[in-house]
Amino acid sequence: MTAECVAPRPGEKLPALTIGPFSAQDLARYAEASGDSNPLHLDAAFARGFGFPARPVHGMRLLAAFEPLLAEWRPDLAAIDLRGQFLTPILEDQKAHLSARVAKIEAAEAGFVAVVRLMAQTESGAPALMGEARLVPARR
Repeated sequence: MTAECVAPRPGEKLPALTIGPFSAQDLARYAEASGDSNPLHLDAAFARGFGFPARPVHGMRLLAAFEPLLAEWRPDLAAIDLRGQFLTPILEDQKAHLSARVAKIEAAEAGFVAVVRLMAQTESGAPALMGEARLVPARR
C-alpha cells in the first residue's frame, strides 16, 4: 500500500454514470452467433473489447461498465472482485443508470478493503442489477 492511499468513507457516493442505448449491431451479431437476443447477454465481445480481466458471465456488460466509474472515482484503488445479481433485462433502446456507494471498510493485509454496493436501473427506475465491488489500494 502506498502512503497516500486513504480509505474512502462509508456512505460516500460515487459519481453516477449512464450507459446505453445498447448497440443494435452488437446485439444482432451476438444474437446470430448465440441464438440469444437478450442485451444483458452481450458479454464476451464487450468484455474482451473493454479489456475486462474477469471471465465473462451473464450480464457482464453492465458489470464492466462499473470499471471506468470506479477508476475515475479513485484511480488509487483497484477492483479485486466485481459481481452482481441481474434482476430486470434492459432492452436494446434503453439506457441504464449506474450508481454506487461505499458500504463499509474492512481491515486487510493490504491495509483495507472498501466494499462498494453497485446498482444499475432502467430508465423507468426498475432495478436491473444489484452488485458489489471490493476495492484495495492499487499497487504502483
